[in-house]
Amino acid sequence: MVTIKDVAERAGVAPSTVSYVLSGSRKISAETAAAVRAAIAELGYHPRASARTLRSARSEVLVLAVPRDPGKYRAMDGRFAIEISDAARGHGYDVLLMTEPGGVEGLLRVARSGLADAAVLMAVAEADPRLAALRALDFPVVLLGHGDDREEAGVSWVDLDWAAAVALAVRETAAAGHRRMVFWASADHEIAARRGYALHGLAGARAAAAETGADVRVQPSTSDPHELRTRLHAALTAEPRPTALVIQHLIPLPLLLAEVSALGLRLPRDLQVVLVGSLPDEPGGPEVPRIDLPVGQMSAAVAGLAAEAIGGAAPRHELIAPRLATAPGILPPADVDGGDAGGRDARRHTPRLENTNRCD
Repeated sequence: MVTIKDVAERAGVAPSTVSYVLSGSRKISAETAAAVRAAIAELGYHPRASARTLRSARSEVLVLAVPRDPGKYRAMDGRFAIEISDAARGHGYDVLLMTEPGGVEGLLRVARSGLADAAVLMAVAEADPRLAALRALDFPVVLLGHGDDREEAGVSWVDLDWAAAVALAVRETAAAGHRRMVFWASADHEIAARRGYALHGLAGARAAAAETGADVRVQPSTSDPHELRTRLHAALTAEPRPTALVIQHLIPLPLLLAEVSALGLRLPRDLQVVLVGSLPDEPGGPEVPRIDLPVGQMSAAVAGLAAEAIGGAAPRHELIAPRLATAPGILPPADVDGGDAGGRDARRHTPRLENTNRCD
């Protein structure tokens, strides 16, 4: 069966452009429209009447796709699901949660059945197959997060600027006098899956290491508790010992605190911890410098973008600048390996960004 994606490839345009030509909902140049119509005629493409009928009889439901592996819980997913549901209700939509790990087959089933009017994708990866599949059906889709700007030019998305967030945390930590630090990155499987936030975080760490001249050692996290403790122990006891740990949001913080305590280290005197992408207003845990993930702002934005996409509006991108909490501040390190009382080593360090696991 010829799809709208096939037409778009033949005409050299995005699937959304083919949709605009067919619906007349957006002004398209005469040259582009002619190319699209020629491709339609050449391929024998016929828009599905059933899909148009279902689209006109709206379900007032959004499908929220959160890929999940059985038994692996992330508080971040639940927080976003609730916030997006609340925001969607303000636009007159209910939310259908889909947790299929791959997501493609389930989303196609929903799109073809008319169970939802648009999809919101979380855990977005580069060249995300879910996005390609839904665009081939001309089904409205928006992203919470982003991976590859080239692939996502014709779709709306909102995201924290993860590269800027990690870079800000590393820069501010270096400015406080920390010359040796560990960037605790997203988990191995998130990096392997090319999740946008994981790759952007790594890019931010690399940029800040080069900019500040600090020694920044990258350590990917893991979902295996035993392996996590092993990596934490190795990272915190390495010589020369790091004085700061910049953590992206996937690490289970209680395990970190337990390992720090077992090593006899005190926060923040012996180890300054800085969180990037933490849940705002999360109860419990230590008071540490942090860049919160703006869950409410992102949820409200993605629900609004979904409503716009259903209405045929042009795609928009919203990249949110990170903000470091004003308190508590990042403290200088204690005297380590010959540094002065403020922890600032008189020796110059050359930039070093070291991986214990391959991340690229």
